[in-house]
Amino acid sequence: MKSLSQMLACTFFLAILVAAPACAEEVKTGDLVISQAWSRATPGGAKIGGGYLTIENRGPTPDRLIHCSGDIAGKVEVHEMSMKNGVMTMRPLDNGLTIEAGKTVKLAPGGFHLMLFDLKSPLKQGDKVPITLEFEKAGKVMISLDVGSLGAQGPAGAENPPGQMDMKQMPGHSGMKM
Repeated sequence: MKSLSQMLACTFFLAILVAAPACAEEVKTGDLVISQAWSRATPGGAKIGGGYLTIENRGPTPDRLIHCSGDIAGKVEVHEMSMKNGVMTMRPLDNGLTIEAGKTVKLAPGGFHLMLFDLKSPLKQGDKVPITLEFEKAGKVMISLDVGSLGAQGPAGAENPPGQMDMKQMPGHSGMKM
């Protein structure tokens, strides 16, 4: 017969498994593995959304994300957000985003990210939004962005993923979100 502490530990472990949100699937193309693809829900009437994901290059040579598209938006671009001298800037990466050999690049709030312009409909929590990524070497691959809540900070509701700029801690920003 199991002890009470063993039964409680098993019950706790099972509860964690049942309560754990589903993670976005991994998608492989060439030497690249794309995972944790997500977005935030947008308010009605919003014409811009964001997309976030992780790209791991398991190969011996660099590759480059050169183009993105999706039926949900008129245009999809890779952008970089950064802080310089207390000023936040955001710019498109016209020459694409390089993923060095053996490295991982995270597209997350406050850094590299996808911008979805001219949304044709709002992004709704629970939706899966298909996006096509095109890489210089690995070619085209379709992924799905799992849409989280309006204020989601990471895939499946994770708070402040590693490397993410926490807008709430920046002077003059009371939690600005993209």
